[in-house]
Amino acid sequence: MIPALFSLPTLALFGIDWLDPEWIINSLGPAVLIGVCLIVFLETGVLVLAFLPGDSLLFTVGLMTATGIIPYPIVVTCLLVFVAAFLGDQMGFTLGRKLGPAIFSREQSRVFNPANVKRTGEFFKKFGPKAIVLARFLPVFRAFVPAAAGVGQMRRRHFLVYNLIGALLWGVGVTLIGYFLGKIDFVNDYAEYFILGIVFISGIPLLVELSKAGREALRKRAAERQATER
Repeated sequence: MIPALFSLPTLALFGIDWLDPEWIINSLGPAVLIGVCLIVFLETGVLVLAFLPGDSLLFTVGLMTATGIIPYPIVVTCLLVFVAAFLGDQMGFTLGRKLGPAIFSREQSRVFNPANVKRTGEFFKKFGPKAIVLARFLPVFRAFVPAAAGVGQMRRRHFLVYNLIGALLWGVGVTLIGYFLGKIDFVNDYAEYFILGIVFISGIPLLVELSKAGREALRKRAAERQATER
């Protein structure tokens, strides 16, 4: 079993231990790379699992590799994460192309919110194919954009190129950030705060989008009220 590294819970907020990268890695033990790659694959490829940790998990894996807690070469870790991230988006794209209408017309549930579909569509329309790369760094969007590309019948070859770039920048990039920062004693001493920072920073774009959507809804309702009063 991998020893505990952090004293402060990271994603174990609200008592959800299994969303905490430390808890996940400790639980996986020797199969840590297999488990991490499976989580990355599922988070990016299965819409209803979009809540799984991504950025914070990769950062923690890189940090623990730097400190020797994860006893595998960083090159191997980055390669496996890259493949998992790439295959996850490819699966999301394929599911969107084949099952798009059925998936995107589902009713709201605890794990599926149709509002995410609308926001994803607007996000994709605004940024075009680049959304595939940008979405890698946005929780929830990371899972929905590949499916949206499939629903929109984007050319598979075109998607594949952007997917390769996104998987490299996100999967390898975030892991390497954790790895190199993990070699700094100060970062190691306060690792839990850096992970919380990664979680917070990665969630900012989503909070901004939600705030925009809320303001637009309020403006729309205000305009409707004014039109009714006239």
